[in-house]
Amino acid sequence: MTQALSPDLLLHAYRQGVFPMAETRDATEVFWVQPRMRGVLPLDAFRISRSLRKTLRRGHLTATTDTDFAGVVRGCAARDETWINAEIFDVYVALHTQGDAHAVEVWQDGTLVGGVYGVTIGAAFFGESMFSTVTDASKVALACAVARLRAQGFVLFDTQFITPHLASLGGVEVTRRTYEARLMEAIHCSATWGPPGPIPLDQLPQDMTHTS
Repeated sequence: MTQALSPDLLLHAYRQGVFPMAETRDATEVFWVQPRMRGVLPLDAFRISRSLRKTLRRGHLTATTDTDFAGVVRGCAARDETWINAEIFDVYVALHTQGDAHAVEVWQDGTLVGGVYGVTIGAAFFGESMFSTVTDASKVALACAVARLRAQGFVLFDTQFITPHLASLGGVEVTRRTYEARLMEAIHCSATWGPPGPIPLDQLPQDMTHTS
């Protein structure tokens, strides 16, 4: 790819169902990806398991949104293999600065221990990556993100790919054609992420909890 990434270019790509990745953190170029099968997380299908609800009730974790976006991206990149290089890091931070990218941060004793971040266009949320350094922190972040999206009127949570972890939380695969139809509908709807600040973990919707 010869054209440098920019916030406008990235938003245009997302509207077409395309997103960028780098081969490694040290790569000097990025490439565009458009999966034949797309991962999505139905917002009404996500469920908080009994064990995760127990984690939430312990009170040792807290959550916020948009208080340390760059820290979440760094956390997602801090692994042996990552597709987040310097250019990708910078452009997503720029998207956040202009209000088009958001994060949920999870904290333990004042330390950032998990999070998830993504891009918003209309009523679509394009989840980019998540990380966790303590048990269940990424699940807490995802639960908070889903609750925020539901409350704010979003209709699409794009996870790009499906992993066993996402599948266990309700994620599914759809064809490119199905995804593009849902994408077109979502980006022409209106929704806003909402203000930054604390997310009360004891106020997550009860219908997100497994009853069995």
